[in-house]
Amino acid sequence: MSAPKQEPGKEPLAPQRRKRPRPPLKRVDWRWAATIVAWTFAISMGMSFASSETLKGVGLGVALLVLLAFVLLGIVFDIAGIAVATASEKPFHSMSSRRVPGAQNALWLIRRAEKVSNFCNDVVGDICGIISGATTAVIATQAVVGMNISLTLAQLIAAALAAAVTVGGKAIGKGFA
Repeated sequence: MSAPKQEPGKEPLAPQRRKRPRPPLKRVDWRWAATIVAWTFAISMGMSFASSETLKGVGLGVALLVLLAFVLLGIVFDIAGIAVATASEKPFHSMSSRRVPGAQNALWLIRRAEKVSNFCNDVVGDICGIISGATTAVIATQAVVGMNISLTLAQLIAAALAAAVTVGGKAIGKGFA
């Protein structure tokens, strides 16, 4: 069998490519978006209030503990969000059939992984990041007063330390997730 002959002066026919069907676009869940905005607002106000009330008139040591608490909270919720987002239902079905405590709750979370991950990673994680930034500013101000160093230097060191501990903790936590 020979290849079809081509007329002189005409370009060869391009091979036909199959078009892959595009997956259907997901609809936006406006109710979830409104709910998560409201929760973010409420949680953020509560955590900001707790932070500001705790930091009023405290020393540098207590301020560092408050910062560490917010950083650890962000890390723990990041671990939880990643664990749910990457988990498979199969082993939990087995555990559930053997009536292992918590298996049903794990299945419930995994089936709602998109929303659980959104809440853990985005809502709580972002709020903790913002509040730890504000706490870092308080720590830098206290360091300027207490140690007689430059405000810029204190802000740079405090922000860099908070970011390094947060990112390092999340990197370690990814293995647990």
